[in-house]
Amino acid sequence: MIDSYKHKGLRKKLIREIRKKGIKSEKVLEAMEKVPRHYFMESGFGEFAYKDQAFPIAKGQTISQPFTVAFQTELLDLKKHEKVLEVGTGSGYQTAILLEMGAKVYSIERYRELYLKAKKILEEMGYQPYLFYGDGYKGQPTYAPYDKILITAGASEIPRELLDQLKVGGKMVVPLGSQLGQDMTVVEKTGPNDTKKHKHGSFIFVPLIRGKDSNENN
Repeated sequence: MIDSYKHKGLRKKLIREIRKKGIKSEKVLEAMEKVPRHYFMESGFGEFAYKDQAFPIAKGQTISQPFTVAFQTELLDLKKHEKVLEVGTGSGYQTAILLEMGAKVYSIERYRELYLKAKKILEEMGYQPYLFYGDGYKGQPTYAPYDKILITAGASEIPRELLDQLKVGGKMVVPLGSQLGQDMTVVEKTGPNDTKKHKHGSFIFVPLIRGKDSNENN
């Protein structure tokens, strides 16, 4: 795993681009400047790592556009040492950003291949998240309640089981809508059965799917 001067220079340029697009949180930008995005992509595609665009990974999933990662993370309003449940580990890149910001991260991935790959990369980088291969819709009730929940796939509705695992006063960031597009939504849990929702623009994510992938060898 080599993070060259060239990589670092490209990362600085990417951060300047993201800042110009409206990301204001210096904590988010600093974390993104520290995390080598090219580690999370196949070596032959390293040249694409610092373009502000999504890129395909295995299982029909994507490593999200850097601006989108920054946008979701900024909305999360993360404080150091907060417990965060991430639904959709994917490549592990977003996980690394959350860890770099000092969060205690619990992350679920439904595709075993992606789970194993992210686990290996994050461990090699020296991070220590709690990673799970399972159904994101069910969350991880054993470790609840969480201060924040981040959903990195498009949901047609707010999953009730996940909302139950969010502490009162906590925030969930979720792209809500159909497969044609979603509204980035911040859900604030104001009481055991009460929430406030705020929309923050339109995005397109891969869909959030129930269950873990049954077509893989377990």
